[in-house]
Parts: sequence; structure tokens; C-alpha cells
Amino acid sequence: MAEQHQRHQQQQQQQMQVGHPTEAIKSLLPQKGPSKSQVLAVVTLFPVGGALLCLAGLTLAGTLIGLVVATPVFLLFSPVLVPAALTIALAVTGFLTSGAFGITALSSLSWIINYMRRIRGPVGEQMEHAKRRVQDTAGHMGQRVGQKIQETART
Repeated sequence: MAEQHQRHQQQQQQQMQVGHPTEAIKSLLPQKGPSKSQVLAVVTLFPVGGALLCLAGLTLAGTLIGLVVATPVFLLFSPVLVPAALTIALAVTGFLTSGAFGITALSSLSWIINYMRRIRGPVGEQMEHAKRRVQDTAGHMGQRVGQKIQETART
């Protein structure tokens, strides 16, 4: 089977070398035609694509007409519109910035509280351990001092 396929490819290459341009073009095309699902997809999607293209053209035309009509109005009211737009833009920027700072502050405080809670656990345990060691050492030293006093008293 593989040998037949190789022979077929060699024959096609030889035919292309001989000078048959139609054979060279045919070798580039797929051997089988499109499947039914592919044909159905093209037949279904072609009208949808055309309708969307028409809607895009209508939207572009409407935008251009609106711009042509609105340009004189913008020029006429620009002494009022430009400061109003700047004021609104600055107000929106201020609100967004204050919100961002607030969220940053809350998250920082939350992190600090969680960090302190994590530290408090081990430090508390370390403090208890240190207290016990000090008490044990003090008791041990008290016993030694007591022994030294007794030894000194005996002599």
C-alpha cells in the first residue's frame, strides 16, 4: 500500500517535470471534495456574514452622518463642553483614586493584622517557655545557694 502511494507520488512529480501545469495545480488541491458538513457550514455562515457586514456598513454610515451633524454643535458649545468634560473627568479620576487608596489601605491593614496574629502565637509560646526556664533556673540557683549557706554554716 505504501509502495503504491510512493509510486503515485513519483508519477505526479515526473508529470510535473514534463510540463503539465494543470497537473501541478491539481496536486495542490485536496484529493477529496468538501464534506457535507463543510458545505452546510459555508451555506449557513455566508448569509450571516453578509448580514453582519451590511450592519457594519450601516453603523459606519450612521456614525459619519452623526459626526457631520454634531460637529457644528460641538464647535458652538465647546467653551462650555470642554470645561465640563474636564471637570467630570477629574471628578471621576478623584473618585477612582480615592477608592483605590481605600482598598489599598484596607488590604494593608488586613495583612498587618494577620501578620501580628501569626507572630503572637509563636512569641507567646516562646515567652511561656522562657518564663519556665527562668523559674527553673531560679529554683535551681535557690537550691544551690541554700546548699552553699548550709555548707558555710557547718564550717
